[in-house]
Order: sequence, then C-alpha cells, then structure tokens
Amino acid sequence: MMELKDIKSVYFLGAGGIGMSALVRYFIHEGKFVAGYDRTPSALTDRLIEEGAHLHFEENEEMIPAECRDPESTLVIYTPAIPHDHSEWSLFRNGGFNIKKRAEVLGIITKGKRGVCAAGTHGKTTTSTMTAHLLHQSHVDCAAFLGGISKNFKSNLMLTGKSDLVVIEADEYDRSFLHLEPYIATITSADPDHLDIYGNKENYLEAFAQFTEKIRPDGYLIIHEGLEVKPRTNAGVKTYVYGKESGDFHAENIRIGNGTIIFDHVSPWQRIDDVELGVPVSINIENGIASMAMAEICGATAAELKEGMKSFAGADRRFDFHIKEKDLVLLSDYAHHPDEVRACAKSIKELYSDKKVTALFQPHLFSRTADFYKEFAQSLSLFDKVILVEIYPAREKPMPGVTSRLIYDCLGANVEKRMCSRADVLKVVEEEKSNIEVLVSLGAGDIENDVPRMKEILENR
Repeated sequence: MMELKDIKSVYFLGAGGIGMSALVRYFIHEGKFVAGYDRTPSALTDRLIEEGAHLHFEENEEMIPAECRDPESTLVIYTPAIPHDHSEWSLFRNGGFNIKKRAEVLGIITKGKRGVCAAGTHGKTTTSTMTAHLLHQSHVDCAAFLGGISKNFKSNLMLTGKSDLVVIEADEYDRSFLHLEPYIATITSADPDHLDIYGNKENYLEAFAQFTEKIRPDGYLIIHEGLEVKPRTNAGVKTYVYGKESGDFHAENIRIGNGTIIFDHVSPWQRIDDVELGVPVSINIENGIASMAMAEICGATAAELKEGMKSFAGADRRFDFHIKEKDLVLLSDYAHHPDEVRACAKSIKELYSDKKVTALFQPHLFSRTADFYKEFAQSLSLFDKVILVEIYPAREKPMPGVTSRLIYDCLGANVEKRMCSRADVLKVVEEEKSNIEVLVSLGAGDIENDVPRMKEILENR
C-alpha cells in the first residue's frame, strides 16, 4: 500500500467540495503537487487556486497535469458525488492508480491521533466547528478537518504542532464515517437521510450503531437524548447523554432577549454560569452543549469554554447573516433536510416574531425531494412566504415526476408561495425586494452563489 510520505502528487476529483477542499489545503501544506477537477468554479475554488492548487472545470483527461500521471507517486482522491463514468476517473482506474475516497484518506491522516468527531443528520458542521474553536483558543489546542468554513479562522482546515487532538466532521453519506476511529464521538441527530444510499431508516440507524463500534476503548460517546440509535460501544467507552434541558450535559436558566442567548451549562463535573452564545440562535444551545462537553473532556477550563462560546463567530452558510438591520435582514443557511429547515424556521421566527419571513428554498437532489416532499412542505409552511426554486441535481439525473412542485402543492394554505426557475432567482428577488423584511436563502445547492448579489439588490432598494 502506498504510504502518504511517498506521494509526490495528489489529484482530486471534486476538489471544490467543502470536505474535499480541507484535504486540498492539507496536501498543499504538506508540500505535495496538488491538482484536480470540479464541475463549477466558486469562491472556494478561487481561494484554493490562490493557495497553490492547479484546478480545472472541464471534464477532459488532457487537462490532467504531467505531475499527476505517474501511478507510482500520485494519489487520486474522489468524492462519491463524482459519476462512475466520469472520463478522468476512468483514466485513473484503468491506469492502475491508487484511488481512495475522501473519508479513507481522512482516516489515514488522523490514524494515531485522538479524533474528536461530530456526526449526525444535522448539527454536525456547527458542532464540529464550534468544538474546534473552543479547543484551538484554549491551552489544549487541536487540528481540524471541517465541513464548513470557520468564520473565526477563515478556513475549513486547522493545523497544530502541539496537540494530538483532531476535530473531524464525521459524514454519514456513503457510510464515510466508518473509516474513522474516534476518541470522542458525538451524535447530534439521526433523522433518516440519504435514502438513495441506505434504502430505509433501519439501515441508516444501523450505520450510526456501527459508527459507535469504531470508538476507541478509552474513548467517549456523547449522544443526544431521545435518538433511535442503539449504540454498540466497546468495553471501556464512557457514554453520556446531552440535551437542551436534560441529560448528563444540559442547559439551565436559559435567557433569550435583546439579540442574546445566555444559559448555565451543567456537566457531570461542574456548572458554568452565564454562557453567552456568539451566534445567538436557539439551535446553538444544543450544539453548544455538545461542543462544550467534548472540549471539557479534552481538558479545556471553564473560563476557556465560556470565552470560546462568546467569541465563536459561526460557520459559513450556517445561520449566516449578510444583512442585519432593524428593518431588513438577509441570511443564508445550508438546511437541506426537512428537520433542518424546521429548526431554521423556528429559530428565525423566534428572533423575528414581529416580521414577515420569506424563505427562498432550492431543494437538493431529486431522490431527497421524492422521499421527503411532504415533510419539506410542512417545515416550509412555518415561514410566511416561500419561493421555491427548481431542484439542484448535484450528482443525480432527473427522476420522472419529481420537481419542486411536489413541495409547492403541499404547502399550507396560510403560506404565500411562488415558483421560480434557477435562472430567475435574482430577478424574483428584485421583484420582491420592497416586500421583504427578513429573507433567508435555504439549501445546499448553488443558490448560495447568488447571495452577494441578493445583498446588493436589497441594500439598494
């Protein structure tokens, strides 16, 4: 098997994905020649090119650099979102190259380290980013491979020379997280998703049970109360439950008002009074409890935890404010599962109970829309107005009869609604701008690319 130290070049198929890009940055830091393909350029790929990656955006074997054509010294890393018939992938498969999934490589890099892993259908990006911030700003320190851009560090990769702790966002897609061997594993949620991979809820929950088997015998499992996951931890693993207001780790004396959220954090070992959330939305109470639990186990002090929670600036596309004025608010959120949309809606309505909240939602994947269109409609019906964009296909081919109208037709009678083609998103924002008080752009697709222009339109209304 090829050793990482013997690699001279690394080629990425899907280099611009948020998880992949952390590995792009890692191998650039390690002094390797890094190149790759992605389907579309973005602000993130622009930054990767500035940092030294050689990227292209056309499926074309001739654009693979000479430095990446030797099977003896080139590692090829791919995302499962890349189609199997992709011509560049076919060239590498037929050429005898060492080809690995992103998750496999992450497992190899972090082997021998103490992995602090956040998993779950939703909450894992904020929880892992928050945990990395808590540890990094404490005397403990850590490295991190994140599934979102930390606003505190302007990156999804954090490196350290003084700690063996590495915070990892543990992704359940394609069972990727089963390549990890956590020291601490947190499971934030387990609402069925990716049924194109898992087939049914039972298989999805089974994968999380298998994930708990991967925890080191000297490790810890921190699991949200009430989940249907049945852990199968090794002997020696300590298990704790957390929740918003009950569990081994929980909050008490929650105070919400004047744009702030403050609570008292209770753990099995101590009570930390007056913890203030740097990103004051309700869902971050639970994310914060899980993050503080992991950081506390790793040795962060009460004072460090309190300071870190207040200074946490959030992750890009996770309840991300772009305009925050008295009469106008624009934010974006990565929510692409019905439960994420519901949590986002409840948090926004709680913050802006006196304002009209409009959601601009781009469904992600035909299969997810087919599986959950009724649940999406129920969650979206919590908003005052919904603008539904056509489905972002990502890795999928269209499915007969599956369009955004499935969701549209099931929206509640009390909700204003309209359909929108992808090409007309900015035109619709222009048309609606005088009626917008709070606008949230929702979804995991490419609608995020339009947010800067949305901001301009709304600020110049």
